[in-house]
Amino acid sequence: MTLEEKITRINELYHKSQDVGLTDEEKEEQASLRRDYIDSFKANLKAQLDNIDIKEKDGSITNLGEKFGKK
Repeated sequence: MTLEEKITRINELYHKSQDVGLTDEEKEEQASLRRDYIDSFKANLKAQLDNIDIKEKDGSITNLGEKFGKK
């Protein structure tokens, strides 16, 4: 399931919860999809931050990923 499909399904479950409520299985699915989305968002943000270079006052270039350690 792609990220776009997960977002669509999260939205479908949200709207259903507002209209008629969710079954226990649907609540578990919603929580799992939300956790997957959040984990994906965090990983993407970390990857972007790890690729940022900062020019220091002395003119040297520091890579944030190298400075704070890639995991």
